[in-house]
Parts: sequence; structure tokens; C-alpha cells
Amino acid sequence: MNTFLVVLVVILAAVAIGQVVRVLELSSSVSGKDPNAVTDADNNRQGWYMMIFLVGMLAFFLWNTYDAWGTLLPKSASVHGAEIDKLMAISMVTIVLVFFVTQPLLFYFSFKYRGNSQRKATYVEHDNKLELLWTSVPAVVLAGLILYGLSTWNTIMFKAPAEDPIVVEIYAKQFGWNARYAGNDNQLGDAGVRNIAGANILGVDQNDSKSMDDVVTTELHLPVGKPVLFKFRAQDVIHSAYMPHFRLQMNCVPGSVTQFGFTPTVTTAEMRQDPHLQAKVENINAIRNGRGDEPYTFDYVLLCNKICGSAHYNMQMKIVVETEEEYNNWMREQKTFAQTL
Repeated sequence: MNTFLVVLVVILAAVAIGQVVRVLELSSSVSGKDPNAVTDADNNRQGWYMMIFLVGMLAFFLWNTYDAWGTLLPKSASVHGAEIDKLMAISMVTIVLVFFVTQPLLFYFSFKYRGNSQRKATYVEHDNKLELLWTSVPAVVLAGLILYGLSTWNTIMFKAPAEDPIVVEIYAKQFGWNARYAGNDNQLGDAGVRNIAGANILGVDQNDSKSMDDVVTTELHLPVGKPVLFKFRAQDVIHSAYMPHFRLQMNCVPGSVTQFGFTPTVTTAEMRQDPHLQAKVENINAIRNGRGDEPYTFDYVLLCNKICGSAHYNMQMKIVVETEEEYNNWMREQKTFAQTL
């Protein structure tokens, strides 16, 4: 019923506006004035509207930037993340500088050269110098950003492999994550969807001797300062493993294995002491308290960054970065694949 009333009100409002416009047109016809004629007063008024809109737009941009600043990610918690943040900062500074140059010019010219019956426009057919300028400058800037981005990507993805990294498989399925740690041999056993049965939810090959000491978990623990090599697999559709605090993202593709190596640099406990993050947590808990929800405690998290189905939002796995001693103690508590058979 409410929806019907809203639709009815919208229709009646549209009809009323149409009738008002029609009355104005008729009154103009009776007075002998052309309702479509544009006067100098109209042009002058529109020019000032342009300037007012410019001031409002820039003010809103500055306010929105200030207001949203506290929602940005805290400092990077990985070695390569510093390069990602640097690339992001350079890109954003370039975009904002261009915005603050081009937009005021655009609106100023609209104001300065607004219509005037006493002034005649000059027709310029072509200007090679101007064409070269506004084509070459953006091309050079964009080429520089692209080349810098490619260089950063190549540095992160194709650097020399770390010696003896911790090998962890990240397994994605609708709608959850599992982790499989290579055991004492630091080699993952073979796995495939055809082996999935019962408790063997990752399809680990029971006939592969390297599988026996693998450790399957629903929570990801990593030792700080130690290189990690992730191997990504997916069971059903394309997922995207996204760890925002480590500036890490990699697609998980059914039938393929993708990988990403990185080194965590900040433990969970240390990140919880970051002032920027603490301010965010306080803001979140103020909102949650108003709704009567339980208070939030920060943890690193693995998310899915592909819209993979109806419960996509629920694909989360807790990540704990801890000292090597704490990590070893946690690993000793986990069961190997052989112990789960």
C-alpha cells in the first residue's frame, strides 16, 4: 500500500509540474514574448550559477576528503605494501592536482565567455600547438604512471624467491576459505576436486606421501618477519583472495594454481596499538554500541573481492600474525592430514 501511495504521489507531482510549465508557456504567448528566447540576463545568471557550483563542488570535495580520511586503511603490514602505498599516493596526488587545475578552468571559461549580445564569438578552426599540448601532456603523464605501475608490479611479483618460505595453500569455495599448510617437508601434497569426499573437503590426494603431514585449518596464522608463499585454488567459481592490510590480492581460478609471496611485518597485537586504527575501532564500536551489538576487536582478515554468489559477503577468514614462537606453538596444536583420516 505504501509503495502504491509513493508512486501515486510521484505521478501527481509530475502532472502538476507539467501543468505549471504549460501555464507559463501560455502566459508568455499572451504577452507576446518568445518563451525560448535567451537574454543577456539569462546568460549572466547562468554564468554566476557556474561559479557558485564550482565553489560548492570544491568545498564538498575538500569536506568529503577530510571526512573520509579516517576510514582509510592503516599502515601496510607487509614488506611489499610500502611500494603499493607509494604507487597509490603518487597516482592520487596526480589525479587531485589535475582536478584542481582543469575544473576551475572549465567553470571559469564558462563564466568568462557566457553569452552576450554585444560580443561576437571568434571562430578558430584549428591550432596545431594547442592540439599538441593537450594531447602530449596527458599522454606523457599517463605513460609515466603506467610504466611506474608495471615496474612496481614486476618488482613485487617477479622478485627472486625467498629462501625456504612457509608454503600455504588458500582454498576458496562458495562461501568460505580453508588454509592448508605444507608440513615438515614444506611441500604440499597433490589435490583435486575429484578427491573431495567426506572430511576431505580440499580434495587432498591420500595416495601422495607429501600430503600426510599437511595441516588443514579454518584460520590463518603467520609468523612475523618470515616469508610466506601462498598457493591459491578454487573449487567452483573464480574468487579473489583479498588481504587489504597486506596490500595483497590474487584471483583463485578453478583448475589453476596462482601464487603470491610476501612477508608480514606487523603482528596483530602491534597493529591494534596503531593510533589511526584505534580511532577507527572506537568509531565502529560507537556505532555498534548504539545498535546494541557486541564490541568489535580488530583482526587481519581474508576477504573475497569477486562477487561470487549470494553469500559472497560472508567469505571471511581470520588472519593472525604473531611471533615465531607463538606460531610454532599454534602449529603443534594442529592435526595433520594423516591424523584426520
